[in-house]
Amino acid sequence: MKTAFITGANIGQANLLTKALAQRGWKVFAGVLPGAPTDLKTEGNIVVVDQDVSKDESVKASAEFVTEQLGGQGLDLLMNIAGVANIAVGVIEGADLEQAQRLFNINMFGQLRVIQAFLPLVRKNAPGSRIVNYSSGAIIANPVGAGIYNMTKHAIHGMTLTLRHELAPFGIQVTSIIPGGVLTAMSANSHENTKKTWNMQPEAVRQVYGPTIEPVMCKVLPDMLEKTGSTPEQALEGTLAILDKKKWQPMELLGKDVKPMGIMRRLLSDSQLEAIMRKTFKIPAYKG
Repeated sequence: MKTAFITGANIGQANLLTKALAQRGWKVFAGVLPGAPTDLKTEGNIVVVDQDVSKDESVKASAEFVTEQLGGQGLDLLMNIAGVANIAVGVIEGADLEQAQRLFNINMFGQLRVIQAFLPLVRKNAPGSRIVNYSSGAIIANPVGAGIYNMTKHAIHGMTLTLRHELAPFGIQVTSIIPGGVLTAMSANSHENTKKTWNMQPEAVRQVYGPTIEPVMCKVLPDMLEKTGSTPEQALEGTLAILDKKKWQPMELLGKDVKPMGIMRRLLSDSQLEAIMRKTFKIPAYKG
């Protein structure tokens, strides 16, 4: 029986993946934020594990619990999915630094904590064991109003690229899954939520960026998400297809909106891609 640990499994894609892998015959340890609502429970091939990725002690305790449960065996797959998006949202000039640090603590350092705590278990099943770190299509598109979130996801992919070098001698594959927009609870009511976020920006910032960035952040981007975002079922199917691949690329693209950007990223220069993104997002050009 293959074994996996998946973070952030109380809801969303991690929840669906936990169930799908369990149905495939995997023993899945599902990291769930203590007290968070979830339909998962320990039964069959699923073992629910309390884990708060933002806290060192919680992550260490979860790794100790899984180690005990495995009884000397290791992990075949580690999936770093836990993360949040609706924190420190807005233009970079107006970003709340305390909230930015909180976002990094969950998204970036949360994944780093899990890597450090669980890597011995992954190494125990090498060669052939694997690690997935969830990044974001934002690192290709670099959308306005999501700068801090984007920074955390760039950092995650940077970690992936280094891990690929460090773990290659052990026969451990590592990839960043780069999902596009997924129509989940996190992205629901995107028009309403982005408008609320915009109104929370400092007044001086709103006055400066209102004519150029507000329409993009509050209208263009939510419209694109609703039009091109994948359903949870489509995202699940795409992720399972990635897991079935024999050899992973450094960056595995997931979603009908992000795959074309991946092609452009390979074919175009950075400046050309940037120009296309600005045109797509309807960011006005300076007229001097």
